[in-house]
Amino acid sequence: MTSTPCARAGERAGASPGWAVAARPVGDPVSAMLLREYLVDVADRYYQLHEERDSTPEEIGQALAEMPSDDLAPPRGVFLLAHHAGELAGCAGVRLMDARTAELKRVYVRPAKRGLGGGAALLAAVEAAAVGLGAGRIVLDTRLDLVEARGLYAHHGYREVPAFTDGPYAEVWMAKELG
Repeated sequence: MTSTPCARAGERAGASPGWAVAARPVGDPVSAMLLREYLVDVADRYYQLHEERDSTPEEIGQALAEMPSDDLAPPRGVFLLAHHAGELAGCAGVRLMDARTAELKRVYVRPAKRGLGGGAALLAAVEAAAVGLGAGRIVLDTRLDLVEARGLYAHHGYREVPAFTDGPYAEVWMAKELG
């Protein structure tokens, strides 16, 4: 995999060694596989919390259809894959909401690679990609139960802001000025 400015930005931001992050088409089979893993991970956590069960393949298929990621593609978006020590390890995406604001989407690190700096590497790469798209600000929404994600965002300078979306799973909204 070729290193990109996104990967180098992640390294400069102090991510753990061994991480490489690069853009990949969101429709690529590897990207689609990681997006499905991401959705299973967050859906299972939701259903375990609210219904004490895991998601079903049908629910995941329906969610993928209802919440496509095709807007994480040029010219207004970017989808990134992270590798750790040469192994596929995670993903994240960014899309422009308007000329100044980008939205962070689909941040995921595989469970076996968590705690190794992948979240920091992905955030640095996404922020660099957002700046490359012309954004000066990045926003996100997340759920209350995704405490690790909220902690990661807060640690990297994201602050809670008033709601800017009304999606069914949006419970916390955060933003960061990009400099």
